[in-house]
Amino acid sequence: MYQTTIAVAAFVLVYAAVSGRIERSWLSGPVVFTAAGFALGPQGLGILRLDLAAEDVRILAEATLAVVLFTDAANADFGVVRRNVGLPLRLLLVGLPLTILLGFAIADALFPDFDVLEAALLATILAPTDAALGKPVVTSPILDAPMREALNLESGLNDGICVPVVIILLEIAVGTHIEGHTVGSMLWVVIEELGIGVLVGIVVTRGAAFLLRLTVRLGWLGEEWVQVPVVAVAIICYAGAQEIGGSGFIACFVGGLLVSWLAPKRKHDLLFGAESVGQTLAMLTWVAFGALAVGRLAGRLDFSIVLYAALSLTVVRMLPVFLCLAGTAIGTAGKLFIGWFGPRGLASIVFGVIVFNERLPGNDTLAAVVVATVLLSVIAHGVTANPLLHALAKPRERPK
Repeated sequence: MYQTTIAVAAFVLVYAAVSGRIERSWLSGPVVFTAAGFALGPQGLGILRLDLAAEDVRILAEATLAVVLFTDAANADFGVVRRNVGLPLRLLLVGLPLTILLGFAIADALFPDFDVLEAALLATILAPTDAALGKPVVTSPILDAPMREALNLESGLNDGICVPVVIILLEIAVGTHIEGHTVGSMLWVVIEELGIGVLVGIVVTRGAAFLLRLTVRLGWLGEEWVQVPVVAVAIICYAGAQEIGGSGFIACFVGGLLVSWLAPKRKHDLLFGAESVGQTLAMLTWVAFGALAVGRLAGRLDFSIVLYAALSLTVVRMLPVFLCLAGTAIGTAGKLFIGWFGPRGLASIVFGVIVFNERLPGNDTLAAVVVATVLLSVIAHGVTANPLLHALAKPRERPK
């Protein structure tokens, strides 16, 4: 235990010391974290001895995603969001379903041993984009504000939308009864989860805001505790929504948006500590991913798995995005950039663990495809983020 603790703490210290330099390079935090986890894990030097079950990794990834979603939404420019809400709506209501359908068609063709439900599950697991992996892009001032906020809103909401779809498909696959399996009843499950998530996010955040304003007015809130409540609110939003049958991810994102609207001038002070917590949790998640999942992948890779991972990050994502943005003011380069920058990460890990625990016939292949796609995304999107951002900005920098 102490050896693992020393290794993780030492890595945190070294990374923190050079983090600014890394963030300005072609590397990214998740690339470094995953590589460190693999190098120090059982398949590498054997220094990290992580006795984590799949459920432990799921809990860690869920907590990370809850905090990241909340803080990313709270950092959103509410004015830009309100003026350009059509872009994320196109991505979510048209692009996301098309992505799932295209991913399903390719999975059905490449993996003949999958039944229809397993192919649909794989497509849905890998449809949502990752807020944590996309952070260098959605926080960059180089990118046009409408595109930046569209990507931020998409990554914040698409995983919440996919949760009920994954649950419905999984329950049908394992034979759980869902009110006769009618289309109407399944649609109601989706609406119910989303609605509960929105309601919990609003109620919890509004209640917390009222409490904090009251205690600040009375002088009861200590300065050293100012940044703590945001983390607590994010966790309450997530756990509260999940407990009563809603989408915790939607609750966190809606709660964060509400913070952006309620406290636009103070949100930096409120969010600074929460963002640090989110980054630390993300680091631990990616270290665990590199140590536990990546090392076990090598013996399971085959051509079909690698091909699907590559297609999932390119054609399956980029074609629907290009089609759903037709007719907008965004040029071809912008559409391709938005299509490319749909990284897969924490949400796919969470969904993958949920499905893996049910022991479906195609479990091993499904898990291998998810891990391969997330790993490829960590590398490809991490390496290309800064170069593509600057390439996209160059035409706007040229004098007329």
